Amino acid sequence: MRMPRRAARVAVVEPAGSVFLFRYDNEEVGVHWAMPGGGLDPGESPLQAAARELREETGWTDIEIDGTLLCLWEHDFTRAGVPVRQHEHVFLARGPRRDPVGDLVASHAADGILRWRWWSPAELAGDGEPLWPPQLPGLLAGVREDGAGVTPVDLGFVGNGVNREGRLP
Repeated sequence: MRMPRRAARVAVVEPAGSVFLFRYDNEEVGVHWAMPGGGLDPGESPLQAAARELREETGWTDIEIDGTLLCLWEHDFTRAGVPVRQHEHVFLARGPRRDPVGDLVASHAADGILRWRWWSPAELAGDGEPLWPPQLPGLLAGVREDGAGVTPVDLGFVGNGVNREGRLP
């Protein structure tokens, strides 16, 4: 049986359209790229958790998350040895292209974060590296700089073997 877990993530997009991602290693799903984020603390809303996680994982304190929801999705993985089914809210935020700040080495190691990078839309769409959610290139493709074009999508449950089109290979 998998424990239910609620989480939130943030797709930070810079003016040229690149998105900031972390490379994670997980015992069940392996190495993959995902946006900053994590589990909700008791009493915390998904938006509050997204802002807190972004600060904790990047050191950025000036990114405003206005509540624009990119997608909802559920997926299974193992966290700290416990199988979970995670329900995520993924929010959209705008920010400058920059490096994370502060001493984040210990917290990144504890979360299984291996490294980070900015992905251009072309790199995101063309690379074969595993993404969480796998449909991220398509979700971000319609997002314009002015924030128009964002219609939240409920991806439902996405299995670990699903490809970027949302299908099993």
